[in-house]
Amino acid sequence: MPADRSDPDGLDLGRVARWLTVVTDSAGYDHAVLSDGSHHIRLDVVEGQLTDRAVVHLHYRLHGLGEAEAAILPLRQMLHLQRHGRFGRSLFPRDPWIGRGIQLLRVHDALADGAGQRDIGGFLFGARRVAEEWNGRSDALRSRVRRLVREARALAKGGYRQLMRRRL
Repeated sequence: MPADRSDPDGLDLGRVARWLTVVTDSAGYDHAVLSDGSHHIRLDVVEGQLTDRAVVHLHYRLHGLGEAEAAILPLRQMLHLQRHGRFGRSLFPRDPWIGRGIQLLRVHDALADGAGQRDIGGFLFGARRVAEEWNGRSDALRSRVRRLVREARALAKGGYRQLMRRRL
């Protein structure tokens, strides 16, 4: 909802403009994200618009205890940004899947460049380790590379669509 600049509960869009991206869909609804490139806060605008507004008054929808708990963290992130003019690092827990995702992207790129599994193992884990363990008593390293290759191919064939569902 539009708000007056003097409203202490209003969100001054000018204060967060450098991080704000707003897109209006074909039905006329605004979709907004505040981001510094590393941290993101999504705003779902279900009524009214953010475009052409200086200050808005946000309303929050919380349903049930389980959903309310999940919604509290983004609200705290937003409050910190409004109060301090920066993203609060401690309010953005590190996603443990990011390291794995980056590794899978590297495997996909290597496969696209024609690399074999042993080459990929050397690229990811070091040539020395591959030389010592690739044909050793245990095939743990080879199995790990095979799993990474299989998962990278599955993501490239459409499995990437499931990534957002995993995060919600």
